[in-house]
Amino acid sequence: MNLIEQFEAPYLKKDLPPFRVGDTLRVSFRIKEGAKTRTQIFEGLCMRKQGRGLGATCTLLKESHGDKVEKTFPLHSPTVEKIVQVHAGKARRAKLYYLRRQ
Repeated sequence: MNLIEQFEAPYLKKDLPPFRVGDTLRVSFRIKEGAKTRTQIFEGLCMRKQGRGLGATCTLLKESHGDKVEKTFPLHSPTVEKIVQVHAGKARRAKLYYLRRQ
């Protein structure tokens, strides 16, 4: 384990589910509006996983009222409360960018 991994280790989340690109995920994250905070849920298809350590992110894609919405979540951020795998999918590619134009 190198020096950077030793520094990041206490900040990494231990409760992340093992998921892959193509899975459907439900992410609960905190939103701060003025003095209040609330939890919002975003459910979509994981089209990209990127990075490792504290910089790891995943990008979800969902269709809402005919429009496609794409949102990137930092996996180890304190604003992300929990990630739940809803459905396991099967993808033959590492990045599903082709879903943007369908």
